Amino acid sequence: MPAVTVENPITLPRVAAPAEAVPRPVLAVATAPSGFEGEGFPVRRAFAGINYQYLDPFIMMDQMGEVEYAAGEPKGTPWHPHRGFETVTYLIDGTFVHQDSNGGGGTIRNGDTQWMTAGSGLLHIEAPPESLVMSGGLFHGLQLWVNLPASDKMMNPRYQDIRGGHVRLLTSPDGGALLRIIAGELDGHEGPGITHTPITMIHATLAQGAEITLPWREDFNGLAYVLAGRGAVGQELRPVRTGQTAVFGDGGSLTVRADEAQDSNAPDLEVVLLGGRPIREPMAHYGPFVMNTQAELKEAFEDFQKGLLGTVPAVHGM
Repeated sequence: MPAVTVENPITLPRVAAPAEAVPRPVLAVATAPSGFEGEGFPVRRAFAGINYQYLDPFIMMDQMGEVEYAAGEPKGTPWHPHRGFETVTYLIDGTFVHQDSNGGGGTIRNGDTQWMTAGSGLLHIEAPPESLVMSGGLFHGLQLWVNLPASDKMMNPRYQDIRGGHVRLLTSPDGGALLRIIAGELDGHEGPGITHTPITMIHATLAQGAEITLPWREDFNGLAYVLAGRGAVGQELRPVRTGQTAVFGDGGSLTVRADEAQDSNAPDLEVVLLGGRPIREPMAHYGPFVMNTQAELKEAFEDFQKGLLGTVPAVHGM
């Protein structure tokens, strides 16, 4: 980690918040509990325990791994349905194969992102390729769920394949941080992901002792999840470490700083920065469906049982 990098960050465009930007305070720091998903791969539930008013429009995020699988151990998820939101799978290390009943899919690896808009509904599966199952190997990634407003929940499904080489790369004024814009924009620089709900998603790597203060849209919320390493957030420099999420309050900039000393297995601070415009609509969420009302949830389950969300292809190529 990370998969997408450059030898000399100072050759990249630099970004910093203007001096007059109001710093965002840190409202809370939550520690992600660990669990298992799908057929048994380990996850950290990044947003567990955080009030939804601070997450909106994000629903949940899992850090998958980091795990070194032995031969025969790599696992994925079985075929399952979704309706009413988008799933964003960002793979930092390893290989994952996706297929859905709408005809979307492909293989992502080492810095790639797959962006699936479930919309009105589909079935999909995510699994390691047979070669990885046979050999074992490193697996590490994120899956983020982004809500859709009521007006878009029944839109046609869509699949985006975002290659790691297409993310927008930026740096801090001193070159101590590498910023990868996966979706949205930062200071006028746009990432490749096309979003229905306005959001920004950035993977930042901070060298030991480096600090970033980034401009942040005032109509967005602000979250920072630590993938690896130790550091501090906000002007108050509140400590954070691997598996913790910082929730920022209102303002026009946010600050993240890496500790001077890091562990040998995580030499840099790796942080995912998220911001989005809150939808502020009622949310009814159960399992793989995210709707606005309980009646819509019931309808989603019934449509799934009737086969209206799609059928599993006879040969799925996993």
